[in-house]
Amino acid sequence: MTKEDQDRKQVEGHKKHPMSNFSDSVNRSMVGDLGALAKGGCLTKIITLVIIVCGILMLSQCTN
Repeated sequence: MTKEDQDRKQVEGHKKHPMSNFSDSVNRSMVGDLGALAKGGCLTKIITLVIIVCGILMLSQCTN
C-alpha cells in the first residue's frame, strides 16, 4: 500500500467519523504527546531528562 493510499483512507475515515478526530485531538491535548518531546532539540531532551531524574529521586526519597 502506497503513502497516497494510506492518506486517502485516513481522509475518508475522518469524513465518515468526524467526532473521532475531534476526540483524538482533545485527548492528545489533555494527556500530551510524548513523541513531540522526544523529537525536540537537544535542550528539550536535556530538560526532559532532568525532570524525569528529579521525579525518580523524589519518589525514592519518599519511600524511605
